[in-house]
Amino acid sequence: MTAATDRSQRWTRLLELLAEAGRLSVEEAAERLGVSPATIRRDFTALADQQLATRTHGGIVATQVAYDLPARYRSGDAAKQRVAEYTAGLVDPAEVVGLNGGTTTTAVARALAGRTDLPTSADNQMTIVTNALNIAGELVLRPHLRTICLGGMARRESYELHGPLAELTLAELRLDTVILGVNAISAEGGAQCRHLDEAGINAEMARRARRIIVVATAEKLERTALARICPIENIDILVIDTAADPAEIALIRAAGVRVELV
Repeated sequence: MTAATDRSQRWTRLLELLAEAGRLSVEEAAERLGVSPATIRRDFTALADQQLATRTHGGIVATQVAYDLPARYRSGDAAKQRVAEYTAGLVDPAEVVGLNGGTTTTAVARALAGRTDLPTSADNQMTIVTNALNIAGELVLRPHLRTICLGGMARRESYELHGPLAELTLAELRLDTVILGVNAISAEGGAQCRHLDEAGINAEMARRARRIIVVATAEKLERTALARICPIENIDILVIDTAADPAEIALIRAAGVRVELV
């Protein structure tokens, strides 16, 4: 495990504890995570700098973002975190990056925001374009990122915006990279999701991008979903954890996709 991954997992756990309790002291967090108070103080400062928490004397208190998100968006397993950290490292610091909704892309968004090499100049910022309300709500707090949220009708289940308004906005934008979370992926079925409306806007994001990266965990190879986002040959990179089925990975690679097992 890299130092960056270890730190990111600590931050995720701290945000989970913060969402449960509303506030954390240095001593309590150090005991719960099994690290030194000095490490926790640095983590608290970093979370406050990213406006994910508010620093207080001896601790932190939660922002509204930490309270509002369901648990599945606040936490992620180790495989999902590895996928997120690796994917964030594939992106050039000054790119225009599209992100659809989902727990894995939310983890990628946080990993991108946590990069220490992002430009701070307003003329050279990383730009995030997303149809996910929760991702936009978090990233708009980060002063070193420019965040564009697509309009449209929102789905409660995924926080994703879809419909004609979102498509009209996308028609005027150019993306360097789109990072897609999926409900299923296979060599035969390509990138898939459960809902037709979401598939439409995700497909349009993919069409507007120079490069398509799909992020997934191994169980997504064992599933099928209702709607196809794009065929497998359109995908440039698949980032997936090492538990992925080797036979299916071989088929995906044979279709010309670069597969990164992390």
